[in-house]
Amino acid sequence: MSKVVTFGEIMLRLSPPGHLRFSQTTSFDVVYGGGESNVAVSLANYGVPVEFVTRIPNNDIGSCALMEMRKRNVGVNHIAFGGDRLGIYFLETGAVSRGSKVVYDRSNSAIAQIKPGMINWDKVFDGAVTWFHWTGITPAISQGAANVCLEAVKAASKLGITISTDLNYRAKLWKYGGDSEAIMTELTSYCDIILGNEEDAEKYFGIKPEGLDITKEGHKVKAESFLSVCKQMMKKFPNAKKVITTLRGSISASHNTWAGVMYNRKKMYKSSEYQITDIVDRVGGGDSFMGGLIYGLIKYKNNDQKALDFAVAASCLKHTIKGDANLVLISEVENLMGGDASGRVSR
Repeated sequence: MSKVVTFGEIMLRLSPPGHLRFSQTTSFDVVYGGGESNVAVSLANYGVPVEFVTRIPNNDIGSCALMEMRKRNVGVNHIAFGGDRLGIYFLETGAVSRGSKVVYDRSNSAIAQIKPGMINWDKVFDGAVTWFHWTGITPAISQGAANVCLEAVKAASKLGITISTDLNYRAKLWKYGGDSEAIMTELTSYCDIILGNEEDAEKYFGIKPEGLDITKEGHKVKAESFLSVCKQMMKKFPNAKKVITTLRGSISASHNTWAGVMYNRKKMYKSSEYQITDIVDRVGGGDSFMGGLIYGLIKYKNNDQKALDFAVAASCLKHTIKGDANLVLISEVENLMGGDASGRVSR
């Protein structure tokens, strides 16, 4: 199967057990994850050869992150070593009407100090690589990370490699003074596959759903409302072959609706809508969607509907798994796609 490369930051995640608040906890659960590393884990779990590229410190914490990737069968042959620290984020898991909260501690992390030339992209893309993935989180970390991301998309584009992005706007990032619109416009112009929700499109490019107030519609948002976003994105990025949007309706922190749409310049595809109740962990939900989408587009060539359905089902199941990464099997995703949402014991 096609080989995929992802590039971004892997971080140490520290969370109070269960639904404790930061002020209540006396210990933290440890998880390693990040947007592009989560996508890599999903793909490796589906049997896709995948390489994760990043920069980590040459210390015990960096080694733990490296071991986590190796444990999940993710390639780490092109990781750069340097810097003093791994980025950290603290996660307080919400419930019912109390939303989850994230506090970042990632300034001056190893990848924030990355510079052009530290990654040999010719070597990274040598061989059977057919797909490269990045997210909007990476260029938001530092100007250096944005510059290296641009190196990567230019190198991949020259080789005819499919390039995908999850726009992933993060209000708590973009603190270094970079022009987010200009940087993201240039990077996204190289992309074949663009994933983003209504907030991403508006915050980065000023693109809004026509005739829709997302704050008033809430979980009643209809897929058709986002066709205008897809068309506007296609107009802005003529190289894009598909624009995809996830549709999350937040009834409460514990109960979401989940669906997706895909537009391929000719037709808009809609998935089934899932009711996700009693959410275990919603962090990484978008990454699990992207991992499922890449797998679906590679596996089900010329069947955009099936690729979209796989992505939505895979990410629906991710909400039942603690941690950043999606650890479901293809058979489990296909069972849910086929309508089996019973959760019965498999004996």
